[in-house]
Amino acid sequence: MSATVQSIAANTTEAEREQTDGFNLIIDALKLNGLTTIYGVPGIPITDFGRMAQAAGIRVISFRHEQNAGYAASIAGYLTKKPGVCLTVSAPGFLNGLTALAHATTNCFPMILISGSSEREIVDLQQGDYEEMDQLAIAKPLCKAAFRVLHAQDIGIGLARAIRAAVSGRPGGVYLDLPAKLFGQVMDAEAGQKSLVKVIDAAPAQIPSPDSIKRALDVLKTAKRPLIILGKGAAYAQADDDIRALVEKSGIPFLPMSMAKGLLPDTHPQCAGAARSTVLKDSDVVMLIGARLNWLLSHGKGKAWGDAPKKFIQIDIEPKEMDSNVEIVAPVVGDIGSCVAALLARGDEDPFPLKVADWIKTVTSKRDENVAKMAPRLMNNNVPMDYHGALGVLRTIVKERPDAILVNEGANTLDLARGIVDMYQPRKRIDVGTWGIMGIGMGYCIAAAIETGKPVLAIEGDSAFGFSGMEVETICRYKLPVCIVIFNNDGIYRGTDVNSVSSDPAPTVFVKGSRYDKMMEAFGGVGVNATSPDELKRAVNAAMDSGKPTLINAVLDPAAGSESGRIGNLNPQSKLKKK
Repeated sequence: MSATVQSIAANTTEAEREQTDGFNLIIDALKLNGLTTIYGVPGIPITDFGRMAQAAGIRVISFRHEQNAGYAASIAGYLTKKPGVCLTVSAPGFLNGLTALAHATTNCFPMILISGSSEREIVDLQQGDYEEMDQLAIAKPLCKAAFRVLHAQDIGIGLARAIRAAVSGRPGGVYLDLPAKLFGQVMDAEAGQKSLVKVIDAAPAQIPSPDSIKRALDVLKTAKRPLIILGKGAAYAQADDDIRALVEKSGIPFLPMSMAKGLLPDTHPQCAGAARSTVLKDSDVVMLIGARLNWLLSHGKGKAWGDAPKKFIQIDIEPKEMDSNVEIVAPVVGDIGSCVAALLARGDEDPFPLKVADWIKTVTSKRDENVAKMAPRLMNNNVPMDYHGALGVLRTIVKERPDAILVNEGANTLDLARGIVDMYQPRKRIDVGTWGIMGIGMGYCIAAAIETGKPVLAIEGDSAFGFSGMEVETICRYKLPVCIVIFNNDGIYRGTDVNSVSSDPAPTVFVKGSRYDKMMEAFGGVGVNATSPDELKRAVNAAMDSGKPTLINAVLDPAAGSESGRIGNLNPQSKLKKK
Protein backbone atom coordinates (compact mmCIF):
# COMPACT_ATOMS: atom_id res chain seq x y z
CA MET A 1 0.00 0.00 0.00
CA SER A 2 2.82 2.36 0.92
CA ALA A 3 4.68 1.57 -2.33
CA THR A 4 1.54 2.32 -4.37
CA VAL A 5 1.09 5.70 -2.66
CA GLN A 6 4.75 6.53 -3.30
CA SER A 7 4.38 5.55 -6.96
CA ILE A 8 1.30 7.76 -7.41
CA ALA A 9 3.08 10.67 -5.70
CA ALA A 10 6.13 10.23 -7.94
CA ASN A 11 3.96 10.16 -11.06
CA THR A 12 2.10 13.29 -9.89
CA THR A 13 5.36 15.16 -9.26
CA GLU A 14 6.63 14.14 -12.69
CA ALA A 15 3.41 15.38 -14.29
CA GLU A 16 3.71 18.71 -12.51
CA ARG A 17 7.27 19.09 -13.75
CA GLU A 18 6.04 18.65 -17.29
CA GLN A 19 3.70 21.62 -17.04
CA THR A 20 4.15 25.36 -16.75
CA ASP A 21 1.80 28.32 -16.48
CA GLY A 22 1.45 31.96 -17.43
CA PHE A 23 3.22 33.16 -14.30
CA ASN A 24 6.36 31.18 -15.09
CA LEU A 25 6.31 31.83 -18.82
CA ILE A 26 6.26 35.61 -18.31
CA ILE A 27 9.15 35.33 -15.87
CA ASP A 28 11.11 33.06 -18.22
CA ALA A 29 10.48 35.37 -21.18
CA LEU A 30 11.72 38.40 -19.24
CA LYS A 31 14.87 36.63 -18.07
CA LEU A 32 15.57 35.22 -21.53
CA ASN A 33 15.71 38.79 -22.83
CA GLY A 34 17.83 40.19 -20.02
CA LEU A 35 15.02 42.15 -18.35
CA THR A 36 15.88 41.45 -14.74
CA THR A 37 14.41 44.46 -12.88
CA ILE A 38 10.72 45.28 -12.46
CA TYR A 39 9.39 48.53 -10.99
CA GLY A 40 5.81 48.38 -9.77
CA VAL A 41 3.11 48.22 -7.12
CA PRO A 42 1.67 44.83 -6.07
CA GLY A 43 -2.03 44.02 -6.00
CA ILE A 44 -4.76 42.08 -7.81
CA PRO A 45 -4.07 40.33 -10.18
CA ILE A 46 -0.25 40.55 -10.13
CA THR A 47 0.61 40.02 -6.44
CA ASP A 48 1.78 36.43 -6.79
CA PHE A 49 3.57 37.23 -10.03
CA GLY A 50 5.77 39.75 -8.18
CA ARG A 51 6.58 37.20 -5.48
CA MET A 52 7.42 34.50 -8.04
CA ALA A 53 9.54 36.88 -10.13
CA GLN A 54 11.55 37.82 -7.06
CA ALA A 55 12.01 34.15 -6.14
CA ALA A 56 13.25 33.51 -9.69
CA GLY A 57 16.02 36.09 -9.39
CA ILE A 58 14.35 39.14 -10.92
CA ARG A 59 14.74 42.27 -8.85
CA VAL A 60 11.27 43.56 -7.98
CA ILE A 61 11.23 47.12 -6.66
CA SER A 62 7.92 47.85 -4.96
CA PHE A 63 6.76 51.49 -4.92
CA ARG A 64 4.04 53.41 -3.12
CA HIS A 65 2.43 54.75 -6.32
CA GLU A 66 2.41 53.40 -9.87
CA GLN A 67 3.22 56.73 -11.50
CA ASN A 68 6.55 56.86 -9.67
CA ALA A 69 7.28 53.24 -10.58
CA GLY A 70 6.55 54.15 -14.19
CA TYR A 71 8.91 57.11 -14.13
CA ALA A 72 11.58 54.80 -12.69
CA ALA A 73 11.06 52.33 -15.54
CA SER A 74 11.20 55.11 -18.12
CA ILE A 75 14.53 56.51 -16.96
CA ALA A 76 15.91 52.98 -16.55
CA GLY A 77 15.25 52.58 -20.27
CA TYR A 78 17.09 55.83 -21.03
CA LEU A 79 20.11 54.87 -18.93
CA THR A 80 20.44 51.27 -20.17
CA LYS A 81 18.97 51.34 -23.72
CA LYS A 82 16.90 48.31 -22.68
CA PRO A 83 13.18 48.77 -22.01
CA GLY A 84 12.46 49.54 -18.39
CA VAL A 85 9.61 47.41 -17.07
CA CYS A 86 6.74 48.77 -14.96
CA LEU A 87 4.18 46.35 -13.49
CA THR A 88 0.77 47.56 -12.31
CA VAL A 89 -2.62 46.28 -11.27
CA SER A 90 -5.67 46.86 -13.43
CA ALA A 91 -7.75 50.01 -14.13
CA PRO A 92 -6.71 52.71 -11.58
CA GLY A 93 -3.21 51.26 -11.26
CA PHE A 94 -2.92 51.03 -15.03
CA LEU A 95 -4.05 54.65 -15.39
CA ASN A 96 -1.46 55.76 -12.83
CA GLY A 97 1.26 54.04 -14.83
CA LEU A 98 -0.07 55.39 -18.11
CA THR A 99 1.12 58.92 -17.34
CA ALA A 100 4.68 57.65 -17.16
CA LEU A 101 4.20 55.57 -20.32
CA ALA A 102 3.09 58.66 -22.27
CA HIS A 103 6.04 60.54 -20.77
CA ALA A 104 8.42 57.80 -21.96
CA THR A 105 6.99 57.94 -25.48
CA THR A 106 7.23 61.74 -25.65
CA ASN A 107 10.83 61.64 -24.42
CA CYS A 108 11.84 58.64 -26.57
CA PHE A 109 12.67 56.40 -23.59
CA PRO A 110 12.17 52.65 -24.10
CA MET A 111 9.69 51.32 -21.56
CA ILE A 112 7.14 48.52 -21.24
CA LEU A 113 4.09 48.97 -19.02
CA ILE A 114 2.71 45.55 -18.08
CA SER A 115 -0.71 45.65 -16.45
CA GLY A 116 -3.06 42.99 -15.24
CA SER A 117 -6.57 43.49 -16.58
CA SER A 118 -10.17 42.29 -16.36
CA GLU A 119 -11.47 39.37 -18.38
CA ARG A 120 -12.27 40.13 -22.01
CA GLU A 121 -15.67 38.47 -22.12
CA ILE A 122 -16.89 40.61 -19.21
CA VAL A 123 -15.25 43.86 -20.36
CA ASP A 124 -16.58 43.54 -23.90
CA LEU A 125 -20.15 43.11 -22.67
CA GLN A 126 -19.62 45.80 -20.00
CA GLN A 127 -20.93 43.49 -17.28
CA GLY A 128 -19.17 45.24 -14.41
CA ASP A 129 -16.06 43.19 -13.60
CA TYR A 130 -13.70 44.13 -10.77
CA GLU A 131 -11.79 47.22 -12.03
CA GLU A 132 -13.36 46.74 -15.46
CA MET A 133 -11.71 48.77 -18.21
CA ASP A 134 -10.71 48.31 -21.85
CA GLN A 135 -7.11 49.16 -21.05
CA LEU A 136 -5.72 48.31 -24.48
CA ALA A 137 -8.00 50.82 -26.21
CA ILE A 138 -7.09 53.54 -23.73
CA ALA A 139 -3.34 52.92 -24.00
CA LYS A 140 -3.08 52.84 -27.80
CA PRO A 141 -3.18 56.59 -28.50
CA LEU A 142 -0.63 57.35 -25.76
CA CYS A 143 2.23 55.01 -26.57
CA LYS A 144 4.27 53.67 -29.46
CA ALA A 145 2.54 50.27 -29.54
CA ALA A 146 0.07 48.24 -27.47
CA PHE A 147 -0.52 44.48 -27.35
CA ARG A 148 -2.80 42.07 -25.46
CA VAL A 149 -1.89 38.45 -24.75
CA LEU A 150 -4.83 36.07 -24.25
CA HIS A 151 -3.12 32.65 -24.47
CA ALA A 152 -0.10 31.33 -22.58
CA GLN A 153 1.53 30.09 -25.78
CA ASP A 154 1.62 33.69 -27.06
CA ILE A 155 3.44 35.16 -24.06
CA GLY A 156 6.87 34.76 -25.66
CA ILE A 157 5.92 36.40 -28.93
CA GLY A 158 3.94 39.13 -27.14
CA LEU A 159 6.90 40.18 -25.00
CA ALA A 160 9.25 39.96 -27.99
CA ARG A 161 7.05 42.35 -29.96
CA ALA A 162 6.91 44.73 -27.00
CA ILE A 163 10.71 44.75 -26.62
CA ARG A 164 11.35 45.32 -30.31
CA ALA A 165 8.75 48.09 -30.52
CA ALA A 166 10.19 49.84 -27.46
CA VAL A 167 13.82 50.04 -28.62
CA SER A 168 13.78 50.01 -32.43
CA GLY A 169 13.75 53.20 -34.47
CA ARG A 170 12.77 56.09 -32.24
CA PRO A 171 12.44 54.48 -28.78
CA GLY A 172 9.25 54.83 -26.80
CA GLY A 173 6.66 53.33 -24.50
CA VAL A 174 4.83 50.07 -25.14
CA TYR A 175 1.80 48.68 -23.33
CA LEU A 176 1.37 44.94 -22.69
CA ASP A 177 -2.07 43.89 -21.45
CA LEU A 178 -2.23 40.63 -19.46
CA PRO A 179 -5.76 39.55 -18.38
CA ALA A 180 -5.98 37.84 -15.02
CA LYS A 181 -6.83 34.41 -16.47
CA LEU A 182 -3.61 34.37 -18.47
CA PHE A 183 -1.44 34.03 -15.38
CA GLY A 184 -3.03 30.74 -14.32
CA GLN A 185 -3.22 29.14 -17.76
CA VAL A 186 -1.38 25.81 -17.79
CA MET A 187 0.43 24.27 -20.76
CA ASP A 188 3.07 21.67 -21.52
CA ALA A 189 6.39 22.86 -20.13
CA GLU A 190 8.46 21.80 -23.14
CA ALA A 191 6.06 23.51 -25.54
CA GLY A 192 6.08 26.56 -23.29
CA GLN A 193 9.86 26.83 -23.43
CA LYS A 194 9.82 26.48 -27.21
CA SER A 195 7.26 29.30 -27.42
CA LEU A 196 9.62 31.80 -25.81
CA VAL A 197 11.45 34.23 -28.09
CA LYS A 198 14.88 35.77 -27.56
CA VAL A 199 14.83 39.03 -29.49
CA ILE A 200 17.72 39.25 -31.95
CA ASP A 201 19.11 42.66 -32.95
CA ALA A 202 16.21 44.51 -31.33
CA ALA A 203 17.47 47.96 -32.35
CA PRO A 204 19.35 47.51 -35.65
CA ALA A 205 21.50 50.38 -36.88
CA GLN A 206 19.79 52.67 -39.37
CA ILE A 207 22.53 53.85 -41.71
CA PRO A 208 22.16 57.33 -43.24
CA SER A 209 22.34 57.72 -47.00
CA PRO A 210 25.74 58.86 -48.35
CA ASP A 211 24.00 61.72 -50.18
CA SER A 212 22.55 63.08 -46.94
CA ILE A 213 25.99 63.02 -45.29
CA LYS A 214 27.59 64.87 -48.22
CA ARG A 215 24.76 67.42 -48.26
CA ALA A 216 25.13 68.09 -44.54
CA LEU A 217 28.87 68.64 -44.82
CA ASP A 218 28.46 70.84 -47.87
CA VAL A 219 26.03 73.06 -45.93
CA LEU A 220 28.38 73.11 -42.95
CA LYS A 221 31.26 74.27 -45.16
CA THR A 222 29.31 77.43 -46.02
CA ALA A 223 29.02 78.44 -42.36
CA LYS A 224 30.69 81.44 -40.85
CA ARG A 225 28.97 81.13 -37.49
CA PRO A 226 28.05 77.45 -37.07
CA LEU A 227 26.48 75.88 -33.99
CA ILE A 228 25.97 72.27 -32.89
CA ILE A 229 23.02 71.58 -30.58
CA LEU A 230 23.19 68.30 -28.67
CA GLY A 231 19.91 66.81 -27.43
CA LYS A 232 19.13 63.94 -25.09
CA GLY A 233 18.87 61.69 -28.15
CA ALA A 234 22.61 62.19 -28.58
CA ALA A 235 23.15 61.20 -24.94
CA TYR A 236 20.87 58.16 -25.27
CA ALA A 237 22.85 56.94 -28.30
CA GLN A 238 25.97 56.36 -26.17
CA ALA A 239 28.14 57.39 -29.14
CA ASP A 240 30.11 59.63 -26.80
CA ASP A 241 33.59 59.31 -28.35
CA ASP A 242 32.41 59.99 -31.90
CA ILE A 243 30.29 62.96 -30.85
CA ARG A 244 33.23 64.45 -29.03
CA ALA A 245 35.49 63.83 -32.03
CA LEU A 246 33.02 65.54 -34.37
CA VAL A 247 32.75 68.60 -32.13
CA GLU A 248 36.48 68.91 -31.58
CA LYS A 249 37.59 68.19 -35.16
CA SER A 250 35.11 70.71 -36.53
CA GLY A 251 35.94 73.34 -33.92
CA ILE A 252 32.26 74.35 -33.80
CA PRO A 253 30.72 75.75 -30.59
CA PHE A 254 28.15 73.40 -29.08
CA LEU A 255 25.05 74.01 -27.00
CA PRO A 256 23.88 71.05 -24.88
CA MET A 257 20.23 70.68 -24.01
CA SER A 258 19.76 69.87 -20.33
CA MET A 259 19.98 66.05 -20.48
CA ALA A 260 22.84 66.25 -23.00
CA LYS A 261 24.98 68.19 -20.54
CA GLY A 262 28.17 66.26 -19.86
CA LEU A 263 28.46 64.62 -23.29
CA LEU A 264 31.38 66.99 -23.38
CA PRO A 265 32.12 68.76 -20.11
CA ASP A 266 30.25 72.03 -19.61
CA THR A 267 33.70 73.55 -18.99
CA HIS A 268 34.90 72.52 -22.47
CA PRO A 269 36.34 75.53 -24.40
CA GLN A 270 33.75 75.04 -27.17
CA CYS A 271 30.75 74.84 -24.83
CA ALA A 272 28.37 77.73 -25.46
CA GLY A 273 25.96 76.96 -22.63
CA ALA A 274 26.74 80.24 -20.87
CA ALA A 275 26.31 82.14 -24.16
CA ARG A 276 23.04 80.51 -25.23
CA SER A 277 21.27 83.70 -26.27
CA THR A 278 24.21 84.82 -28.40
CA VAL A 279 24.70 81.56 -30.31
CA LEU A 280 21.00 81.04 -31.00
CA LYS A 281 20.58 84.61 -32.23
CA ASP A 282 23.76 85.01 -34.29
CA SER A 283 24.48 81.54 -35.71
CA ASP A 284 24.02 80.99 -39.45
CA VAL A 285 24.19 77.17 -39.73
CA VAL A 286 22.79 75.00 -36.93
CA MET A 287 23.36 71.24 -36.71
CA LEU A 288 20.89 69.45 -34.45
CA ILE A 289 22.11 66.08 -33.13
CA GLY A 290 19.32 64.20 -31.35
CA ALA A 291 17.55 67.46 -30.53
CA ARG A 292 14.10 68.60 -31.65
CA LEU A 293 13.00 72.12 -32.58
CA ASN A 294 10.14 72.05 -30.09
CA TRP A 295 9.13 74.58 -27.44
CA LEU A 296 12.42 74.14 -25.61
CA LEU A 297 14.15 75.74 -28.61
CA SER A 298 11.35 78.20 -29.40
CA HIS A 299 10.39 76.03 -32.39
CA GLY A 300 13.46 77.25 -34.28
CA LYS A 301 12.05 80.71 -34.91
CA GLY A 302 11.04 83.98 -33.31
CA LYS A 303 12.93 86.50 -31.20
CA ALA A 304 15.20 83.92 -29.55
CA TRP A 305 16.67 83.05 -32.95
CA GLY A 306 17.31 86.64 -34.03
CA ASP A 307 17.24 88.07 -37.54
CA ALA A 308 20.29 86.29 -38.98
CA PRO A 309 19.23 83.83 -41.72
CA LYS A 310 19.54 80.24 -40.56
CA LYS A 311 20.21 76.95 -42.29
CA PHE A 312 19.37 73.85 -40.28
CA ILE A 313 20.99 70.42 -40.48
CA GLN A 314 19.14 67.80 -38.45
CA ILE A 315 20.25 64.31 -37.44
CA ASP A 316 17.38 62.16 -36.21
CA ILE A 317 16.22 58.57 -36.53
CA GLU A 318 12.64 59.70 -37.23
CA PRO A 319 12.05 61.05 -40.78
CA LYS A 320 8.81 62.72 -39.71
CA GLU A 321 10.76 64.98 -37.35
CA MET A 322 12.25 66.84 -40.30
CA ASP A 323 10.60 70.16 -41.26
CA SER A 324 8.40 69.96 -38.16
CA ASN A 325 8.71 73.69 -37.48
CA VAL A 326 11.18 75.16 -39.97
CA GLU A 327 12.79 74.00 -43.19
CA ILE A 328 15.60 71.50 -42.69
CA VAL A 329 17.96 72.02 -45.64
CA ALA A 330 20.07 68.97 -44.82
CA PRO A 331 18.10 66.15 -43.15
CA VAL A 332 20.20 63.17 -42.06
CA VAL A 333 17.99 60.22 -41.16
CA GLY A 334 19.49 57.37 -39.16
CA ASP A 335 20.59 56.38 -35.69
CA ILE A 336 22.84 58.96 -34.03
CA GLY A 337 25.85 56.66 -33.74
CA SER A 338 25.83 55.70 -37.42
CA CYS A 339 25.19 59.27 -38.59
CA VAL A 340 27.99 60.81 -36.53
CA ALA A 341 30.40 58.05 -37.56
CA ALA A 342 29.53 58.67 -41.22
CA LEU A 343 30.11 62.43 -40.83
CA LEU A 344 33.49 61.76 -39.27
CA ALA A 345 34.49 59.30 -41.98
CA ARG A 346 33.43 61.65 -44.78
CA GLY A 347 35.14 64.55 -43.07
CA ASP A 348 38.40 62.59 -42.97
CA GLU A 349 38.15 61.92 -46.71
CA ASP A 350 37.13 65.46 -47.58
CA PRO A 351 38.29 67.81 -44.80
CA PHE A 352 36.28 70.92 -44.16
CA PRO A 353 38.49 73.45 -42.37
CA LEU A 354 35.99 75.99 -41.08
CA LYS A 355 37.14 79.56 -40.71
CA VAL A 356 35.39 80.22 -37.43
CA ALA A 357 38.13 81.75 -35.28
CA ASP A 358 36.36 85.11 -35.02
CA TRP A 359 33.07 83.36 -34.20
CA ILE A 360 34.71 81.28 -31.48
CA LYS A 361 36.29 84.41 -30.06
CA THR A 362 32.88 86.13 -29.92
CA VAL A 363 31.24 83.16 -28.23
CA THR A 364 34.06 82.70 -25.75
CA SER A 365 34.04 86.37 -24.83
CA LYS A 366 30.29 86.35 -24.18
CA ARG A 367 30.50 83.11 -22.21
CA ASP A 368 33.32 84.38 -20.00
CA GLU A 369 31.48 87.66 -19.44
CA ASN A 370 28.31 85.87 -18.31
CA VAL A 371 30.25 83.46 -16.07
CA ALA A 372 32.07 86.37 -14.43
CA LYS A 373 28.77 88.16 -13.78
CA MET A 374 27.30 85.08 -12.16
CA ALA A 375 30.29 84.14 -9.98
CA PRO A 376 29.71 86.56 -7.06
CA ARG A 377 26.04 85.53 -6.80
CA LEU A 378 27.06 81.88 -6.46
CA MET A 379 29.45 82.66 -3.62
CA ASN A 380 27.01 84.47 -1.34
CA ASN A 381 26.37 83.12 2.14
CA ASN A 382 22.94 84.71 2.65
CA VAL A 383 20.61 83.56 5.41
CA PRO A 384 17.92 82.71 4.51
CA MET A 385 19.41 81.29 1.37
CA ASP A 386 18.57 82.31 -2.17
CA TYR A 387 18.72 79.99 -5.17
CA HIS A 388 22.13 81.18 -6.32
CA GLY A 389 23.86 80.77 -2.97
CA ALA A 390 22.44 77.25 -2.53
CA LEU A 391 23.19 76.20 -6.12
CA GLY A 392 26.71 77.62 -5.86
CA VAL A 393 27.40 75.09 -3.11
CA LEU A 394 25.89 72.20 -5.07
CA ARG A 395 27.78 73.23 -8.20
CA THR A 396 31.07 72.76 -6.34
CA ILE A 397 29.98 69.42 -4.90
CA VAL A 398 29.03 68.06 -8.35
CA LYS A 399 32.40 69.22 -9.72
CA GLU A 400 34.13 67.26 -6.94
CA ARG A 401 31.89 64.20 -7.53
CA PRO A 402 31.41 64.07 -11.34
CA ASP A 403 30.42 60.39 -11.26
CA ALA A 404 27.26 61.00 -9.22
CA ILE A 405 23.85 61.11 -10.93
CA LEU A 406 22.03 64.44 -10.69
CA VAL A 407 18.21 64.42 -10.66
CA ASN A 408 16.57 67.83 -11.03
CA GLU A 409 13.00 69.09 -11.12
CA GLY A 410 10.99 72.12 -10.14
CA ALA A 411 10.29 75.53 -11.65
CA ASN A 412 12.97 77.98 -10.47
CA THR A 413 14.92 75.04 -9.02
CA LEU A 414 15.10 73.39 -12.45
CA ASP A 415 15.61 76.53 -14.54
CA LEU A 416 18.46 77.86 -12.46
CA ALA A 417 20.16 74.55 -11.67
CA ARG A 418 20.52 73.48 -15.30
CA GLY A 419 22.32 76.73 -16.08
CA ILE A 420 24.45 76.89 -12.94
CA VAL A 421 25.45 73.29 -12.16
CA ASP A 422 28.07 72.11 -14.64
CA MET A 423 28.15 68.47 -15.71
CA TYR A 424 31.29 66.58 -16.67
CA GLN A 425 30.19 63.11 -17.80
CA PRO A 426 27.39 61.89 -20.09
CA ARG A 427 24.01 60.72 -18.77
CA LYS A 428 24.71 62.06 -15.29
CA ARG A 429 21.96 64.68 -15.43
CA ILE A 430 18.35 63.50 -15.68
CA ASP A 431 15.40 65.82 -15.42
CA VAL A 432 11.85 66.64 -16.51
CA GLY A 433 12.55 66.29 -20.24
CA THR A 434 10.37 67.30 -23.15
CA TRP A 435 7.10 67.81 -21.28
CA GLY A 436 8.69 69.84 -18.49
CA ILE A 437 6.57 67.92 -15.98
CA MET A 438 6.63 67.67 -12.20
CA GLY A 439 6.84 64.39 -10.32
CA ILE A 440 9.73 62.48 -11.87
CA GLY A 441 12.05 63.04 -8.90
CA MET A 442 11.91 60.06 -6.58
CA GLY A 443 11.20 57.53 -9.32
CA TYR A 444 14.26 58.74 -11.22
CA CYS A 445 16.36 58.66 -8.04
CA ILE A 446 15.44 55.05 -7.32
CA ALA A 447 16.04 53.79 -10.86
CA ALA A 448 19.29 55.74 -11.24
CA ALA A 449 20.69 54.25 -8.04
CA ILE A 450 19.61 50.72 -8.97
CA GLU A 451 20.60 50.74 -12.65
CA THR A 452 23.97 52.49 -12.29
CA GLY A 453 25.09 51.68 -8.74
CA LYS A 454 26.18 55.33 -8.45
CA PRO A 455 25.30 57.81 -5.71
CA VAL A 456 22.38 60.09 -6.56
CA LEU A 457 21.92 63.76 -5.72
CA ALA A 458 18.42 65.14 -6.25
CA ILE A 459 17.82 68.89 -6.36
CA GLU A 460 14.08 69.33 -5.86
CA GLY A 461 11.70 72.23 -5.64
CA ASP A 462 9.37 71.88 -2.66
CA SER A 463 6.36 71.74 -4.99
CA ALA A 464 7.96 69.18 -7.31
CA PHE A 465 8.92 66.95 -4.38
CA GLY A 466 5.29 66.76 -3.29
CA PHE A 467 4.33 64.72 -6.33
CA SER A 468 6.50 61.74 -5.36
CA GLY A 469 7.63 62.47 -1.81
CA MET A 470 6.17 59.33 -0.25
CA GLU A 471 8.76 57.32 -2.15
CA VAL A 472 11.35 58.36 0.42
CA GLU A 473 10.05 55.30 2.26
CA THR A 474 10.96 53.20 -0.79
CA ILE A 475 14.44 54.77 -0.86
CA CYS A 476 14.90 53.89 2.82
CA ARG A 477 13.42 50.40 2.42
CA TYR A 478 15.96 49.50 -0.28
CA LYS A 479 18.77 51.45 1.46
CA LEU A 480 19.66 53.41 -1.66
CA PRO A 481 22.51 56.00 -1.78
CA VAL A 482 20.23 58.95 -2.49
CA CYS A 483 20.66 62.47 -1.13
CA ILE A 484 17.61 64.71 -1.67
CA VAL A 485 17.95 68.47 -1.34
CA ILE A 486 14.60 70.28 -1.18
CA PHE A 487 14.69 73.99 -1.94
CA ASN A 488 11.97 75.03 0.50
CA ASN A 489 10.65 78.54 -0.07
CA ASP A 490 7.20 77.76 1.35
CA GLY A 491 5.32 77.55 -1.91
CA ILE A 492 4.93 77.08 -5.65
CA TYR A 493 7.28 79.57 -7.34
CA ARG A 494 7.54 81.41 -3.99
CA GLY A 495 5.75 81.46 -0.66
CA THR A 496 4.70 85.09 -0.41
CA ASP A 497 1.33 85.19 -2.17
CA VAL A 498 -1.61 86.43 -0.08
CA ASN A 499 -5.32 85.66 -0.28
CA SER A 500 -6.97 89.04 0.38
CA VAL A 501 -10.58 87.85 0.45
CA SER A 502 -10.69 84.95 2.93
CA SER A 503 -8.71 83.08 5.57
CA ASP A 504 -7.71 80.33 3.13
CA PRO A 505 -4.05 80.42 2.08
CA ALA A 506 -3.24 81.58 -1.44
CA PRO A 507 -3.25 78.71 -4.00
CA THR A 508 0.53 78.79 -4.39
CA VAL A 509 1.43 78.86 -0.66
CA PHE A 510 2.39 75.86 1.48
CA VAL A 511 2.64 75.41 5.26
CA LYS A 512 5.20 77.89 6.54
CA GLY A 513 8.35 76.41 8.01
CA SER A 514 7.68 72.88 6.74
CA ARG A 515 10.26 70.32 7.86
CA TYR A 516 10.56 67.82 5.02
CA ASP A 517 13.62 66.34 6.70
CA LYS A 518 11.34 64.81 9.34
CA MET A 519 9.75 62.63 6.64
CA MET A 520 13.05 60.94 5.96
CA GLU A 521 13.74 60.45 9.65
CA ALA A 522 10.35 58.78 10.05
CA PHE A 523 11.50 55.92 7.79
CA GLY A 524 14.98 55.51 9.24
CA GLY A 525 16.90 57.80 6.91
CA VAL A 526 18.95 60.87 7.77
CA GLY A 527 17.17 64.22 7.92
CA VAL A 528 18.93 67.60 8.05
CA ASN A 529 17.56 71.12 8.26
CA ALA A 530 20.02 73.48 6.52
CA THR A 531 19.59 77.24 6.87
CA SER A 532 22.81 78.51 5.26
CA PRO A 533 25.05 77.58 2.32
CA ASP A 534 27.73 76.40 4.74
CA GLU A 535 25.30 74.06 6.51
CA LEU A 536 24.05 72.82 3.14
CA LYS A 537 27.57 72.05 1.96
CA ARG A 538 28.42 70.07 5.10
CA ALA A 539 25.17 68.11 4.99
CA VAL A 540 25.41 67.13 1.30
CA ASN A 541 29.04 66.08 1.56
CA ALA A 542 28.26 63.97 4.62
CA ALA A 543 25.37 62.31 2.79
CA MET A 544 27.38 61.57 -0.32
CA ASP A 545 30.23 60.17 1.76
CA SER A 546 27.95 57.93 3.83
CA GLY A 547 25.72 56.63 1.05
CA LYS A 548 22.80 56.67 3.48
CA PRO A 549 19.33 57.83 2.38
CA THR A 550 19.32 61.51 3.30
CA LEU A 551 16.88 64.39 2.91
CA ILE A 552 18.07 67.96 3.43
CA ASN A 553 15.47 70.65 3.98
CA ALA A 554 17.25 73.68 2.48
CA VAL A 555 15.45 76.73 3.86
CA LEU A 556 15.19 79.45 1.21
CA ASP A 557 13.82 82.96 1.44
CA PRO A 558 10.05 82.67 0.72
CA ALA A 559 10.45 85.60 -1.68
CA ALA A 560 13.09 83.76 -3.70
CA GLY A 561 11.87 82.66 -7.09
CA SER A 562 9.84 84.09 -9.94
CA GLU A 563 6.39 83.29 -11.31
CA SER A 564 6.53 80.10 -13.43
CA GLY A 565 10.32 80.13 -13.39
CA ARG A 566 11.78 81.12 -16.74
CA ILE A 567 8.73 80.15 -18.78
CA GLY A 568 6.35 82.74 -17.41
CA ASN A 569 5.54 83.68 -21.00
CA LEU A 570 3.66 80.37 -21.27
CA ASN A 571 1.44 81.20 -18.29
CA PRO A 572 -1.53 83.37 -19.46
CA GLN A 573 -2.26 86.40 -17.32
CA SER A 574 -5.59 88.22 -17.11
CA LYS A 575 -5.43 91.84 -18.24
CA LEU A 576 -8.84 92.68 -16.79
CA LYS A 577 -9.02 94.65 -13.56
CA LYS A 578 -11.50 93.82 -10.82
CA LYS A 579 -14.48 96.18 -10.68
